[in-house]
Amino acid sequence: MKLRRASRRRLRRALSWVAVLVIGLVALINNWVVNNSESYVYSNWSLLPDNEVGLVLGTSPFARNGKPNPQFYGRIEAAVQLYQLGKIKQIIVSGANPDSTYNEPRQMWRELTKAGIPSQAITMDFAGVRTFDSISRAKDVFNLDRVTVITQEYHAYRAVFIAKKLKIRVAGYAAPSDSISVLSRTYWREVFARVKAVLDIYVLSTEPKFLGTPEQVIIAPEQGPPP
Repeated sequence: MKLRRASRRRLRRALSWVAVLVIGLVALINNWVVNNSESYVYSNWSLLPDNEVGLVLGTSPFARNGKPNPQFYGRIEAAVQLYQLGKIKQIIVSGANPDSTYNEPRQMWRELTKAGIPSQAITMDFAGVRTFDSISRAKDVFNLDRVTVITQEYHAYRAVFIAKKLKIRVAGYAAPSDSISVLSRTYWREVFARVKAVLDIYVLSTEPKFLGTPEQVIIAPEQGPPP
């Protein structure tokens, strides 16, 4: 009986150490991703380098409560702003398209054209099922060696990290949105998504789910600030 209790104590102690090591590793990876990327993420458009193409990363237009998603509309607002200011000339909208009832690129296209962006200045990428795929396809399908990634700041760190490791010259633009609480599902999903990104690049040698044939992004005529 005493032996069993001693064994259980040793097991609990070992599990506690494993938990501490896992938490520490997750924290270290997150710090690495953020520190490696933060100098490439801009919240002030006037400091943002000019790029021909902006890549808007997809998310649902609706929040979990059914209301309009501030992150979705923040990305649309940021893309419109950069296009009108001449900081980008073409926009790729990349997101999930699992079935006929849910299509992130089409929703982004609708909102962008509603805001005055010419349809010929927008390319839809329907195979951006996750951030890694959107960034990889920007390089391997759309043949981009430089791009401005448009998403919220917390997400931009991971997107920029992936792009840098894939040898893309990248700038991230932090779109407006509500603040993300450290207690929120979104915050913790991003924490573990950064770990997955590191595993994808350095351990798993992950490829995008869909690649397909290369496509050319046609740069629309230069667009300056509105008069």
